[in-house]
Amino acid sequence: MAKGRIAAKFRELRARNEAALIPFVVAGDPDMDSTRAIVREFETRGADLIELGVPFSDPMADGPANQRAHARGLGAGASLAATLSLVSEMRKETEIPLVLFGYYNPIFHYGCDRLCADAARAGVDGLLVVDLPPDEAAELRTPARSQGLDLIYLLAPTTPVERARKVVRSASGFIYYVSVTGVTGARTHLPSDLEEHVTRLRSVTSLPVGVGFGISTAEQAAQVARFSDAVVVGSALSLLVEANAKSPELVKSVGELVGSMKSAMKAVRNGNPPDAPSQDA
Repeated sequence: MAKGRIAAKFRELRARNEAALIPFVVAGDPDMDSTRAIVREFETRGADLIELGVPFSDPMADGPANQRAHARGLGAGASLAATLSLVSEMRKETEIPLVLFGYYNPIFHYGCDRLCADAARAGVDGLLVVDLPPDEAAELRTPARSQGLDLIYLLAPTTPVERARKVVRSASGFIYYVSVTGVTGARTHLPSDLEEHVTRLRSVTSLPVGVGFGISTAEQAAQVARFSDAVVVGSALSLLVEANAKSPELVKSVGELVGSMKSAMKAVRNGNPPDAPSQDA
């Protein structure tokens, strides 16, 4: 059963004046053994939480890089059950908070009660189901709460304040703020009003606010870490996995990006910002 690792991690980071770095990897990308090694490397390089993607054939919120990662995961046999088995194995080695990131179809077919029980037993800490709005999530929310699993919801730049108030009342763990309108994917620029949106969101919730979609460089991670509680990085890592899938440098390549991001995030919180990246007008 989950032991409140997500809340504990954010308390620990707040005490150190750090923002969380949350890297994403799809289970089975490029194979299950590599995923396990990548997660270990993420933690070694300073990651604070891990988003573990459950491969799905129609990942509608994901851009091309993560779509291909889902396809590679499926090709490696990474079903929901196999992903839970992977988590159970990783729990022998780490206490880092693990969030399953995915879509509702596999969960629906697996069964919400069964999924929550098995996820908690394996050592999962939270669920982020991209295409399941809180209005329709009772079937998952009830067993998740009974098993001590956090349910993490997405909010977008287009979400009205009143809608945000309603969503955060159903959330736990942290709020995932989508920095751009559109799908996942590395961007050259981040929106110039991103900090304003995060500040507005803070007025309606005491939960930590993490920002994702589009963050691909250490400079961008530092920029966002100035005003957010967490930085989520996915597509940039999926691209590195893709480029190095058959290379002995695979684990090192993703670790170097995570390490550089965490270092930059710490520096900016300590008053040593890197050169400011350009922003959209």
